Amino acid sequence: MTTADQRAVARQAAAVLLCYPDAECRARFDLVRRAAAGLPASCGAPLTRFCEHASSTPELELGEHYVRTFDLKRRRALHMTYYTDGDTRRRGHALARIKEVYRGCGWLVDGAELPDHLAVLLEFAARGDREWGERLLATFRPGIELLRTALRESRTPYADVLDAVAATLPPPGDEALKRAIRLAETGPPSEDVGLEPYGAVPPSRDSAVALGMPSRTGGPR
Repeated sequence: MTTADQRAVARQAAAVLLCYPDAECRARFDLVRRAAAGLPASCGAPLTRFCEHASSTPELELGEHYVRTFDLKRRRALHMTYYTDGDTRRRGHALARIKEVYRGCGWLVDGAELPDHLAVLLEFAARGDREWGERLLATFRPGIELLRTALRESRTPYADVLDAVAATLPPPGDEALKRAIRLAETGPPSEDVGLEPYGAVPPSRDSAVALGMPSRTGGPR
């Protein structure tokens, strides 16, 4: 069993490790390893294993592996609305609603990454608003489980990072498991259009709009 503070540390550590492993990211591996040493084995051990692997892998090699793992395999996407809304116009609306959740909690996100990137969601849950962070992660749990399974099947060390993330979440319920199985069998929704501007089309039932919206006066926690 992990405490709220331990979950926050594990999620922040995973957020670091799920970013592209450039020099700035690699410089934080030792910090992540030290943080993982103080966590329960369920999340600390896989984070430590990944750090040991990543630290001993040349930067170019690790970067190429990251791109092969996440950028070229559509069922290994780090962008969580891909699993709920796929390549449909609904996805733009779902992304906009996640940004509204962040904004309502007083959490500012730079424009370098989309708000549904798993690293961004994990950092928000760790350092932004923990209650809303939990709700967002729960919304995307089927996608997290599908990504976790795909990483295990590909035998990539990044599976350890997803195992650590999963250890900070309650066991998936029956409905989340069913949705993950459906995603694995059929793939995310698709249509013959790309990502539309935010808010163009109503989102799907499974997307983050089902969360409702926090008050702008709530502030970060």
